[in-house]
Amino acid sequence: MTFDNDLILRFAEPADCKVLFELIKALAEYEKLSHAVTGDAQYLKEHLFGTKYIEAILAEYAGQAVGFALFFHNYSTFLTKPGIYLEDLFVLPKYRRKGIGKALLTKLAQIAVQRNCGRLEWSVLDWNEPAIAFYRSMGASILDDWRICRVTEEGLNKLGGRE
Repeated sequence: MTFDNDLILRFAEPADCKVLFELIKALAEYEKLSHAVTGDAQYLKEHLFGTKYIEAILAEYAGQAVGFALFFHNYSTFLTKPGIYLEDLFVLPKYRRKGIGKALLTKLAQIAVQRNCGRLEWSVLDWNEPAIAFYRSMGASILDDWRICRVTEEGLNKLGGRE
C-alpha cells in the first residue's frame, strides 16, 4: 500500500526483524515499559517466520522504517468467526500526524475484511489520551466493562504445574 508517495506499508520480511525490534523497544520506551522488554530480534524472527504465531506490517516513510503494526488471529465464539488482535501499533513520535497510524489501522481493517474476520481488537493504556482520542476518531469503541487478565512466566509455571 502506498500513501502520499512517501509512505509504504508492507508485510515484514525476515531481514526487517532487527529494525522491527528497534521499533518495539521505542514503543516500550514511549509506554515507560523499557524494563519489560526481555525478548530479542531472533525470537521475533522465529515467531514471525518460523512458527508464524504473529504477523507484522512495517511502515516506511521516505525510505525509513517509522512504524509498525504487529497482530495475530483470535476467535469469537459468539460470532463463530476469526478476529484480528492488534498487539502493537506504533509510529515514531517524529512521524506522527502524517496519517501513518491511520494508514496502518486501515490496512489492518482491509486484512480483517479480506479474511472474513468478525472484529479487530486491541488494548490501550488508560493514561494514553492521545491514542484513545485517535482510536475513537477511527471508529473504535473503548470497552470500559472489560479488564485484561494476564498470567506471566512465574504464574504460568505454577498454574501449569511446573513450579
